[in-house]
Amino acid sequence: MASLNVTERLKIRSLSVERLRRRALTRTLSSPIFRWRYAGAGADQILIVPQELRAADPSFWSEVAHGHFGLASQIADLKGASPFRVKPPSPAWARELHGFGWLRHLAATEEEEAAAAARDLVLDWISLRNAASGIAYEPEIVGRRLISWIAQAGMLLEDLDARSYSAVMSNIGQQIVTLKATWRSAPDGIPRLTCLIALVLSDLAVSGHDRQLKDAQESLIEELQRQILEDGGHVSRSASVLADLILDLLPLGQCFHSRGRQPPEEISASVKKSLGFLRFMRLGDGMLARFNGVSTGSPATVATVLGYSGADLELPSAAQASGYARLERGDTTIVVDVGSPPPLEMATEAQAGALSFEMSSRQYLVLANGGFPGPADQSWVSAARATASHNTLALAETSSSRLVRHPQLEAMIGGMPIKGPDNVFSASGEKDGQIFIDTSHDGYLKRFGLIHSRRLSLSADGNTLEGVDALRPPKGQLRLKTDLPYAIHFHLHPDCRCTLDEPSLCRVKLPDGRIWMFSAKGSTLTIEESIFYVDSAGPRPSLQIVLRGTTFGETDVHWSMRCEPDMLG
Repeated sequence: MASLNVTERLKIRSLSVERLRRRALTRTLSSPIFRWRYAGAGADQILIVPQELRAADPSFWSEVAHGHFGLASQIADLKGASPFRVKPPSPAWARELHGFGWLRHLAATEEEEAAAAARDLVLDWISLRNAASGIAYEPEIVGRRLISWIAQAGMLLEDLDARSYSAVMSNIGQQIVTLKATWRSAPDGIPRLTCLIALVLSDLAVSGHDRQLKDAQESLIEELQRQILEDGGHVSRSASVLADLILDLLPLGQCFHSRGRQPPEEISASVKKSLGFLRFMRLGDGMLARFNGVSTGSPATVATVLGYSGADLELPSAAQASGYARLERGDTTIVVDVGSPPPLEMATEAQAGALSFEMSSRQYLVLANGGFPGPADQSWVSAARATASHNTLALAETSSSRLVRHPQLEAMIGGMPIKGPDNVFSASGEKDGQIFIDTSHDGYLKRFGLIHSRRLSLSADGNTLEGVDALRPPKGQLRLKTDLPYAIHFHLHPDCRCTLDEPSLCRVKLPDGRIWMFSAKGSTLTIEESIFYVDSAGPRPSLQIVLRGTTFGETDVHWSMRCEPDMLG
């Protein structure tokens, strides 16, 4: 566990004060004296219905019809009861249930029976939610529910009798008022943005609520400018959160036009930057590189999001603000983590992968970090966050980042953050078509007095990757009292096969028959078991190439990967 310095302790105190301030403001605004300020002239009509851009799964209705409700990678057996009347399998399941994002699956069936079930479930929820507390009334969940109900208003309000119609619209109005009073207490990051997107959408789409639009719009712009970095990445350093954010922001822009209003330029700019960053982080398999909280995902989802970017969107040359680098030549694409962890309040899913990289050849992943486990596999989270689950060097069986154990901080941000390395350096260049990057980090400096540096060089045709990993003191010479073991991990995607040809040479075979030869000198090469945490079916066993040795204070390890000429195809 990492100890905190003075600056970090002051940061925690500042976070605590800000949290108390937001809670006090929320309590004040939630009181009957102030809630009237947020009430509209009456939510009796949905003026516009935003386009639902998220992919839908019509088979979900078949599961529901048979008494099963599958959310957050877990299934609840309803046994004839309403999903709102059974014990949730997990908090993540409950949050997805009360967020109502699953309504789009029922709408996708275009079956009246599914639509009727959707209406019945919404009315059942309204009849049960008398107390505005618990998971169902966490600000982010209220925001997600409003977005879902408004997006599916055509299905939900069709053929309702007057009493049921009034109940739905009245409840929407109540939720808008609740969210306007409570959004400030939402956790920092995407949850707060979700709340503000929901408020802007509600003010545009629900009759009688547009007098608060300006305030919600200004708050949303302020949060976007704070959370979206110059290169389009998110301050949490997670690329996956941007895909969902864009799928909310794009329909919002359309709603402005539908109401005869010009969407704020700041929203459009944030979307455009983020789309560029997603393209930067995308590998040949169509997925986002698995760094810092990126979990199970769908290539179709990423493709859907990027489909809105247009052909004229250029790939950024670098993502320095977010701390990532990209090497691309021929059929080979590599993305490298060259950044420090995000701020403590955003680091609960950050991973200790400094200088790790992922590599794809054509549409196949060759080297892949373990990724971040899904909601049903949280027991693997600690292992997945460790340096050993990434394609980089681990020294003395420790991680380059360290967990921060601080009960007050954990309670405030909802998990255990990491800290360090404090300084990560990177510089890239090109010579004769070959592209290279030099990187280093100080994650092992305080504990062992050593800097880990790495050079990656990709040939002009993309068929040769050469690497050098080095351990050295920041200056001068160092002779450790005791030699320290190191391990340089190269995790293979589960679809790859690996065999040892010689003591320092192994063969990696891709699904398309391509063969990459991995060789190394200056260490012992072994093929060991690994785990890929982010397969759609759950964690999968895989293999990893590991270079092991010991360092006395100065060590260089040279390695390379070459695509066999007769297998280039």
